[in-house]
Amino acid sequence: MDATALKSSLLRNILLLRLLSFAVLILALRFTYLVAARGRSCLSGDDFCFSPVHRVSPLPLKKSQRVIDYYSTVFQNLILEGFLSPNSKSLCIGTLTGEEVYALKRIGVADSIGISDNASPPLILRGRPQHQPFDDNIFDFEYSNSLDQSGRPVEFASEICRTLRPGGFVVVHTGAKDPYSFQSFLDLFNCCRLSRCREIEGPDPSSSEIREIVMKKEMEKRHPYSGGRKCYVPGLKWEIILNAEPLIKKEPLKPWITLKRNMKNTRYLTSMVDIRFKQRYVYIDVGARNYGSSIGSWFKKQYPKQGKRFEIFAIEGRKAFREVYKMKKGVKLVPYAAWIRNETLFFEITRDPRGKEGRRRGRGRNRIHPVQSSTGYVGEEGKIEGFDFAEWLKMEVCDRDFVVMKMDVEGAEFHLIPRLLETGAICLVDEVFLKCHYNRWQRSPKYHKTYAQCLQLFTSLRESGVLVHQWW
Repeated sequence: MDATALKSSLLRNILLLRLLSFAVLILALRFTYLVAARGRSCLSGDDFCFSPVHRVSPLPLKKSQRVIDYYSTVFQNLILEGFLSPNSKSLCIGTLTGEEVYALKRIGVADSIGISDNASPPLILRGRPQHQPFDDNIFDFEYSNSLDQSGRPVEFASEICRTLRPGGFVVVHTGAKDPYSFQSFLDLFNCCRLSRCREIEGPDPSSSEIREIVMKKEMEKRHPYSGGRKCYVPGLKWEIILNAEPLIKKEPLKPWITLKRNMKNTRYLTSMVDIRFKQRYVYIDVGARNYGSSIGSWFKKQYPKQGKRFEIFAIEGRKAFREVYKMKKGVKLVPYAAWIRNETLFFEITRDPRGKEGRRRGRGRNRIHPVQSSTGYVGEEGKIEGFDFAEWLKMEVCDRDFVVMKMDVEGAEFHLIPRLLETGAICLVDEVFLKCHYNRWQRSPKYHKTYAQCLQLFTSLRESGVLVHQWW
C-alpha cells in the first residue's frame, strides 16, 4: 500500500473514531440527565435511549437556577439537622414548576416527587393538596410553601397526616408570623408535634423573611377541645385582650351615642391577627331582629373579614322578622330565642301610648322586655320558643372555626353569658360584641340591672380570656 492510500485510510479511521466518541458523549449526557431528573438509571426495556424524554415546563434560566440554589440550601440544612436524609421518600406539595424537586434530587434525595394541579412528568404528578393521589403512610418527608394560599387548610393538613409515615417530618414555609395564626396552624396538624420553628430568608431576596415550621408525625393524634367546662386560654389571648380598647367604666349620660362613637375605637380581632388557617368563618347574630339591624348595616359593611367568606346565622324568635330572612341568601335563620334551656318563653310588648302618630314618626316600634320563663311571668304576653343556645353552639362550631358573635337580647345576657361560661361553650367564640341592658340613671323600669353590673359582666368575660366589646 502506497503512502497516499495509507494516509487516506488513517483519516477515515480518525473521523470514524471522532463520530463514535461524539455519539458516546451524547448518550452519556442523556443518561446523566435522566438519572438527575428521575432519580434512577434506565433499565432494559426503559425509554432511555429511543423514546422522547418528558421535560419540566421551563422557567427563565437565571430565576429557575436561583430558586433551585435556594431550595438546595434549605434542604441541605434540614439534612444537617436530621429532619431529612438522602434515603427519604419525599414529596413536595403544590409545586408549580418543580424547583423544589430538582433541588432535592440535586443534593442526593433521589426518591422525590411533586404534586400540582397541572402535571409535568417526570418531576410533577397531577394531584391536589387536599386530595393526594397516594396511599397512607408512604412518605418520610413532605414539604410545602403553598398552605398560605389554600382555601381548605384543614383538608390540606389532614392529607399530610394521612400520607406521612409515623416518625416522618413535614416542613412548611409560611408568611403568617403572629402568635394567633401560629397556634391556629399547629391546631391543623393534630397528628404532629412541633420540632422547630424559625425565621429564614425567602426565595426572593427583596421579600420579607418567612417562617419555617418543622413537625414530626406521632403515632396518635392530639384531640381538639371536646366541650369541657373550662377553657384553655393561651398567653396569646391575654395579649390580645390587653391590646383591646378599654371598657367605658363610667355610666354615660347618652349611652347610645357614647357607645356608637366608641365603636370607632374598637380593635377588631381581625385587625390584630391573621385568621388564614381556620377551618370555617362564622358570624352568629343573637337577637338579630331585622336583617338591616346589624347583619346588613354593620357586619357585612364594616367588620374586617380578611377576604374570607363567613357563614351567617341569625338567631331571632319573633315571627315578625321571619319573612325578611326568607329573601336573604347566605343567612341561616334560627327561628327561636336564645335561652339557657329548651322551653316556651313569654315576652312583654310595650306599645307607644301616643298611638298611630308616634308610630308614624318611628317611635311606635314594639319593644321586647327581658325574656322570662313561663313559670315566673304574669301580664300581657306573647309566646316564643326558646332553645339551649350553649348546647347548640357546641354542636354547630368547633375550636378550628373562627367565630364572631353579636348579642343583643334585651337583658337575657345576664342569663346567657353565665351559661356560656359554665358550659365552656364560650371557648368556641373568638370575638364577642355584647349589648348590655340596664336601668339608665334609675329611670328605666324596663330593666333591673345597673351599669355597674353590666361593667362586671364585661370584665368577667375579659378575665375569662374572651375578647368582648361594648355594643351599642
